[in-house]
Parts: sequence; C-alpha cells; structure tokens
Amino acid sequence: MKSLVIVESPAKARTISKILGKDFTVKASVGHIKDLPAKEMGIDIENNFTPNYIVIPGKEKVIKELKKASNDAEEIYIAPDPDREGEAIAWHIADEVKGKTKKIYRIKFNEITRSAVLESMQNPGEIDMQKVDAQQARRILDRLVGYELSPLLWRKVRRGLSAGRVQSVAVRLVVEREREVEAFKQEEYWSINAEFEGSRKPQFWAKLFKFNEQKVDIKNADGANSVVENLKNSRYLLTKIERKKRRRMPSPPFITSTLQQEASRKLRFTAKKTMMMAQQLYEGIELGEEGSVGLITYMRTDSNRIAAEAQQAAREFIEKAYGKAYIPEKPPFYKSKASAQEAHEAIRPTYLNYSHEAIKHYLSKDQSSLYKLIWNRFIASQMSPAEIEQTTFIIEDRGQGLGVSAQSPISNPQSQYEFRASGSVVKFQGFMVLYTEGTDEILDENEALLPALKEGETLRLLHLEPKQHFTQPPPRYTEATLVKTLEEKGIGRPSTYAAILSTIQDRKYVHKTDGKFAPTELGIVVNDMLVERFAELMDIGFTAGMEENLDHIEDGKKKWVKVVRDFYGPFHEKLRNAKMPSLLKVKRRLQRL
Repeated sequence: MKSLVIVESPAKARTISKILGKDFTVKASVGHIKDLPAKEMGIDIENNFTPNYIVIPGKEKVIKELKKASNDAEEIYIAPDPDREGEAIAWHIADEVKGKTKKIYRIKFNEITRSAVLESMQNPGEIDMQKVDAQQARRILDRLVGYELSPLLWRKVRRGLSAGRVQSVAVRLVVEREREVEAFKQEEYWSINAEFEGSRKPQFWAKLFKFNEQKVDIKNADGANSVVENLKNSRYLLTKIERKKRRRMPSPPFITSTLQQEASRKLRFTAKKTMMMAQQLYEGIELGEEGSVGLITYMRTDSNRIAAEAQQAAREFIEKAYGKAYIPEKPPFYKSKASAQEAHEAIRPTYLNYSHEAIKHYLSKDQSSLYKLIWNRFIASQMSPAEIEQTTFIIEDRGQGLGVSAQSPISNPQSQYEFRASGSVVKFQGFMVLYTEGTDEILDENEALLPALKEGETLRLLHLEPKQHFTQPPPRYTEATLVKTLEEKGIGRPSTYAAILSTIQDRKYVHKTDGKFAPTELGIVVNDMLVERFAELMDIGFTAGMEENLDHIEDGKKKWVKVVRDFYGPFHEKLRNAKMPSLLKVKRRLQRL
C-alpha cells in the first residue's frame, strides 16, 4: 500500500513525485479547499467569532479524489507551503481526509530538493495550530471589516464600493503622497560647474561648492551670472587632494520585499508578476530528462538566513569561477529584522550546478530574467566586498580680476571660492564583478574621471557653466518604493504585499501612470471619509500593531479570539454611530466620476 502526500499545486506535486518515487502517491489540492462563504459573513460573533468554513464551490471533485486516495493510503503526509496560509490549507485538508485509524503527518520544507524533501519525510510533525490561529485571525479581521464597512459605503455613498483593513491604509499612503506633491511649491536654484585643465589629461569638471566656508546658494539667473563674472578672471589652485579607501559590502540575499523591489527596478515586473514567476521556479520547472526541478527556495520570507551547506556550496562555486580573492575570510552574516521568521531562509537557488546559463533554454523569458536576478544576488551576497578609492579635488581661487556685482548673492571680494570634483576608482571589484543593486534615486551627475595631478598645481579654467534647476516634489510611489514603505511601516507581511498592490488597483482606488501610483478621485473620496470617521482603522501605527498581534498569536503569546474581540468592539461601536454628516458633498463628488 502506498503512502499519500498532499500538496497545493500540480507543479509541486510533479516535482515531489519525481523525488519520492513509486511508493508514494502525490495529489494536489489546487490551493485552498475551504473558506468563509462568499454571500454571508460566515462568522458567529456571539460564539467567540467562530468561523463557518464551507467547501469552495468547484472544489468538491478535488476533495472526493483526496478522500479516495487517503482511504487507499497507508500513511498521509500533508505538505502545503511553510507559512500561515499553507498551515490553514493543511488543517482544512486534514479535516476532510482524516480517518479513525490513520495518522496524518505535516511535513514542511523551504526548498523542493531531494535532500530537503527526504529529510522532512523522515522527521514529520503535526499541524501548527498557532499558525492556523494567526491565519484565521487575519481572515476573520479582514472579513469583519469588509463585510461591515463596505455595506456602509454602499448605503451612504455608492453601491459596489469596498474597504479593506490593510488595503485602505495603503491607499491612504498614496493619497497623502499625492497631497504632498500638490502642495509642493517649486523653487529655483542654480549651480555653477567649471571645466579645468591641469598638468595631465584628461580635462575635468568641478562644481562650485562653497564660498567663504558657506555652502553656495544661488537663487536666480542674475545671481548666477554675477558669480560667473566674478569667477572667470580668477586663478585656480588645486589646494588639496583627499583620497579615501572604502569597502562596499554586497547586498543581502533576497527576501520577498527586496525581490519585489529589485524586480520592479531592473525587470519592470509588478509585485504580482514577480511572485507568480517565483512560485513557478519554486514549485518546479521541467528540465528535459531531469524532469521537474525546484530551482529556488520558498519565496515568501522575511529572513536573511542562509543554510550553512548553501553558503559552503556558494564559496566553492565562487573560488572555482572567480578565484580565492573573491571569497571572504568568513561566510557573511546578514541580520534579519526582529519580526522575521527565522525558520525560513532567504530566497536563493537550490542547486548551484543549475546555473542560469546552463538552464535558460528551459525557462520562459520572464522566468529566466527572475532566476538570473536571484542567482546573481545570492552568489554576490557570499562574495568579498569591493574596494574603492574615492578621490576628491578641492580647488580654490587665488585672486580675482573683477569686482563683485551688487546683484551677486556672494558679495565679499576678499572671500574665497571653493570647487570640488570627485571620482572613484575600483581597486578590487569583489562582488561587483557579478551584481550591483538598483536604486530608486535619480542621480544628477556622474562622478568625474580625474587626472593624476598633485597638490599645489595651478589649474587653467576652460569653461564656466551656470545651470538652472528647480526643487522637485516628493516622488510618487512606484511598486518598488510602495512595497519598501509598507515593509518599513510594518504594514502587511511577505505573503500580502503583492495582493495589497493588486487589490487597490482592482478596486479603482489608485492607478498607475508611467509606473507610478496616483489616487483616483474615487480613492481620495473614500479615503477621506474613512480617515474622518474611522481614524484608528486607517492609522498606520494601529495597522502595524495589528500585524504584530498576528505574529504574537503565531508564537503563542496571544490568543486569537481576544485579539479579534479587542478590535471588533470599538470598531462595531463606531460603525453604529457613523452619521457621516458630509455625505451629500461626497455623493456630489462621486456623481462626477
């Protein structure tokens, strides 16, 4: 008699079936099999918020097949993903397939590799009810908010509107950033760059940095032109050369949030697309005669931990590919944030012999791009730091042939102008030979390539270039920066970022233009009303605190019923008293949409 293993997805089932062989039957539940009903609340508030789970419509056939397979099995192993959602799926499956005599085991693995799967089978555990309770609490809180708050919006504003406990706070972030943009008052300022020539090539540009030990602040064209007039007949001396050696450390291996951010920057992937591609790489890709192979570790994680054997494999690969100089003396350690689930690892390749180049022809274009990003980031994270020498030229004027115009913002003829030019030389590439992290910042100027000059040299002024600038408003959120902000503020968890971003767009509360989020008029109206009437629900700190409560349920420090009850009492009372005196104005605004 065969043993039965139940997972969520057919792709995962194929990969695990290949590993376990003919003595095991592997079936897929195809995600959740039970949930709260769609057409009613499904929560008995008076009876400790007991949820009424029902079979998801369309899943009856799946459950019938799982029951039949379990009846024919010697042992049953349930193996959904190792997170709260996976634990809830395992609990619901166990409830359907349990028999009077059969023992049901829970197995977990962070990667679908032969060693990880077999080790898990040899050390099976039980369903973690604290994890199940944390998932239940989140699901019930979200249902209570959605089911009670959304009808209020229907009655008072417009039918079809909906509100979510976490998504509404994300919309608030976008609305508040838009108001910062609208309130921003642009200011003009000018910079002055000078091109110099020394005793050796190349010529180089430097920026006017100080005047009389004060940072230069030029507000308009008249001021800039006046300074230029004052500078063009001066003599210039290279008074100081500063050289600083610094080490640039590699970035940690990916966690969910940083993977989404970097895929947004470098690949222009949405968070949803990133997670879909990562799920496929995790569950298994058909590699010709090799069959289905899980290529990366579990992609929903906030831990920077790396298994010791994976680090050792990376060090061996780096030495072979790049040489001993590229291996740090000790394997690097990357600290995770306090709330991280350290049972998980960071996102990394499972097999280093499956390099991107070796298997890219088996992957779709998008799978290939993401796998290469994960591969390079992980290997780079285990490499030596880069060594960079930064050189700064400090250039001062020595004597001026003209007086200073009365219009000049810098009007003391005895004072001294200071220009600076900076350049970097990479002395040792280290990890940079393979990977450098993207950035959300837009840099105005590149560092100059500086000639090999000596302190005390007289420089010849070739050109002066005044340049007009305007201060810029705070940037609208991109997918990368919104995920980063959600993580920094403690809103949501690795499994929810992509869903949050998708939901607020699907509900037409925000839209993207040129890759940046802006609120719709509908989003602004609903946000303003919720902030006015449900300040605590919409408070970022309160939402982050609720995430911590869910974590405390998972680690056994709090009971889920109490967490839900403490939230629901004040929330329901505010709902009952929500008179909404400004609703006429709101409706008029919505009629124009």
